[in-house]
Amino acid sequence: MRRSTTIALGGVILACFAATMGLQMGRDRSYPRAERETEQIMYVRSGGAMQRLTLDFDALAADIYWIRAIQHYGGDRRTDTKRRKYELLFPLLDHTTTLDPYFKIAYRFGAIFLSEQYPGGAGRPDLGIALLQKGMAAQPTKWEYPHDIAFVYYWHLRDFKTAAEWFQRAASLPRAPNWLQPLAAGILTAGNDRAAARLLWNQILQSDEEWLRRNAERSLKQIDALDVIDQLQARVNQSPPPPGSQYSWAALVRRGALPGIPLDPVGIPFDIEPSTGVISVSARSPLYPMPERMHAPKP
Repeated sequence: MRRSTTIALGGVILACFAATMGLQMGRDRSYPRAERETEQIMYVRSGGAMQRLTLDFDALAADIYWIRAIQHYGGDRRTDTKRRKYELLFPLLDHTTTLDPYFKIAYRFGAIFLSEQYPGGAGRPDLGIALLQKGMAAQPTKWEYPHDIAFVYYWHLRDFKTAAEWFQRAASLPRAPNWLQPLAAGILTAGNDRAAARLLWNQILQSDEEWLRRNAERSLKQIDALDVIDQLQARVNQSPPPPGSQYSWAALVRRGALPGIPLDPVGIPFDIEPSTGVISVSARSPLYPMPERMHAPKP
């Protein structure tokens, strides 16, 4: 094929991609999401087929699929419906990383989307691990991928032994930070412990990636919220309501059990269950959904 023909063909493909994205954005603005629930279809289901269709424009196609994955995740996270929620997230991420096997942020950020507890994410840590292992196959010397797999095992699956093994694997790779080896030992020793979780998140807080730092900041606030809940729960349990009455913050404040309605670390009032007095983070809080309960730090 002559050079002029190749350039012309490339221009046509770029124009088609641009037109497709413009059409999708206009359609997203024009039609309510609820009316599009039944139209979530992967028109090309094979990553290999997509590679052949995009010719030499794999990186551009990968960017488009990545944007589509973010749109899909954000749209499903905002919607109240549970029907087919996050259904296309893994296929979109799989296409993205097949087209560009070195798309690091798609592997790492995508694994967070997939692993995050439902309804904040897909609730599929198994798929998050699968995506990261795909990244490892493409770049075996990247310590970030086994590090992130360890994190999924620790934070979402509560499998501390496997998490420690993956941290050790990450520590053995070139240019791995020197804190990984002691972190693996600390996780293995501490297990289901908020102190160990703080250690892990404070290390991630030093990351060069802004989105990782934001995730670490939120998770540290979640751990702080668990500490506050423990303290509040003890005080509430010591001040039960009169017979026939229910628990409420207003009543507890009136009785002097609390100085005011307690707020979580981002300033949203905690919820209190009227019949049992069980305290939890509000569904209105950015910290919701919370991770599974961890043991309080050892004294």
